[in-house]
Amino acid sequence: MNPAAEQNSPLVPSIGLGTWKAKPGEVYAAVKEAIVAGYRHIDCAPAYNNESEVGAAIHEMIKAGTVAREDLWVTSKLWNDAHEPDQVMPALLKTLHDLRLDYLDLFLIHWPVAFRAGVSFPRSREEWLTLTEVPTAATWQAMEECVAKGLVRHIGVSNFSIPKLDDLCRHADIAPAMNQIEIHPYLQQQKMLEFCREKGILLTAYSPLGSGDRPKALKAADEPVLLQDPVIGQIADKHRCTASQVILAWALARGIIVIPKSVQAKRIRQNLDAAKLELDDGDMAAIAGLDRGRRYVDGTFWQSNGSPYTVAQIWDE
Repeated sequence: MNPAAEQNSPLVPSIGLGTWKAKPGEVYAAVKEAIVAGYRHIDCAPAYNNESEVGAAIHEMIKAGTVAREDLWVTSKLWNDAHEPDQVMPALLKTLHDLRLDYLDLFLIHWPVAFRAGVSFPRSREEWLTLTEVPTAATWQAMEECVAKGLVRHIGVSNFSIPKLDDLCRHADIAPAMNQIEIHPYLQQQKMLEFCREKGILLTAYSPLGSGDRPKALKAADEPVLLQDPVIGQIADKHRCTASQVILAWALARGIIVIPKSVQAKRIRQNLDAAKLELDDGDMAAIAGLDRGRRYVDGTFWQSNGSPYTVAQIWDE
């Protein structure tokens, strides 16, 4: 457990297995390998198009007695086409069916972006919905009802800026437990970390290793490769560990939960072992100097096909 997480409710295992970009046929084996290795936190989403395989792996591990359901932390998310209040519960029930679970530990609003029901990705202005048409507060109220029915234990958000998170806190009966956002040494999110500490909201870092395996369409030609950063490499050499372990240990030392994705058994176990690595003050200071405000998942894909959204509006930057 993450010491910072233990001071808050809920208690979330500090290192989880990310399943974004895990291909069919690979994610099933990866989830089973992770649970056997000791992972107790699995991060999912219907938008990843693999929840059925994730669910099959979890089901088999529970059935085999390898792990008990109550010892697992399973997160999933509400996709953008289900923000309308009457769509929230059906979307959750579909995820529960696919994951073969009776409840989620955490249910997140995936993006502060909305589509019309049944639209996987809008191709015209008419298929988008603005947050004025579907206020986040209304979506949140429907998620609170999911808590009341016992279908989810905790609710939160993903990709929310400080202003959006602050506004939600003002309107919510149940405070958001989590904000899942991109965090790594090139995007350190210190202001968000301070805000969430003040509000008692936990932070989960997605793409904590720089998401080098994301689709080419989401990459810039000149983007820096985080895992090849020389400062990270020097610290890894010093501790006789991998660059990935240094980056994950850095996040854990800041009280941030991490969900690195891997489908390779060796890397799955290496990532979990990052919890044993203790960086010193010099290491932390050196990594602090790497921040360049670099988003690998920058949200530009939400600006196409007549979209009412802009990157500046999404991040409030």
